Amino acid sequence: MDTFGNSLSMLKEPAIIGFILKGVLFTLIISVVSVLVSIAFGTILALLRSYCTGRRTRIFKLFAGIYVELFRNTPLLFWIFICLVFCPCPEALNRPMFGLTSVNNKLLFKACVALILYTSGVIAEIVRSGLNSVAYGQMEAGHSQGFNMLQIIWYIVLPQAFRTIIPTLLSQVITTVKDSSFLANVAVIELMARTKQILSAANRYNGTNSINVSDVFVLFGTAALIYFIINFSLSMTVRRMQSKKKRVIPVSKGE
Repeated sequence: MDTFGNSLSMLKEPAIIGFILKGVLFTLIISVVSVLVSIAFGTILALLRSYCTGRRTRIFKLFAGIYVELFRNTPLLFWIFICLVFCPCPEALNRPMFGLTSVNNKLLFKACVALILYTSGVIAEIVRSGLNSVAYGQMEAGHSQGFNMLQIIWYIVLPQAFRTIIPTLLSQVITTVKDSSFLANVAVIELMARTKQILSAANRYNGTNSINVSDVFVLFGTAALIYFIINFSLSMTVRRMQSKKKRVIPVSKGE
């Protein structure tokens, strides 16, 4: 119990709390950027795969199909290491930014690219399922109103498709937040990487001059709790949004 108490005492250190909170911030930034870019790119892939059926545009459907199947059926960690070696970085990252060294900036950029490439393939199939749920008569109605194909997709098809896939899309957002922990394998300074760094120096803070098993449980347990709070909050927020949409407003008999 004394050892466990020493491990818990590390969480009272302001330096450790600040270090962990910065990791949480980087995790959220990585996840938000990855999800937003992946939704945009994944939507384009889904549209190409669903509507490029003509003789001249069939090559785009083939490209989208190969991309989706390639990234959906290979592990994320594989693409993280591929991007780590082969992905070029913008020159703007060759200087310290946001409290990170130029090396960390490059690693962060490459890891985000890998996460975006991987997540886009998954989201593309989610969006395509939403597109398939929209009745073809909706497109015919758009044509009858004088809309062109782009206008039909933007104003009619996509809003209905995204309304259908909100629960599945939320599940992928939560998965992306959890998948960001894979970036710790390339020393990206997010929550899991910072937790591992604290553990490597736990003997300086736990008062025992050694790293104990209880340090592992306390530090990684804290990280797991933070991931749970973030993802559970996202899940409950969307559930409340959906319950409000389904709520029926009563109408009085006089009306």
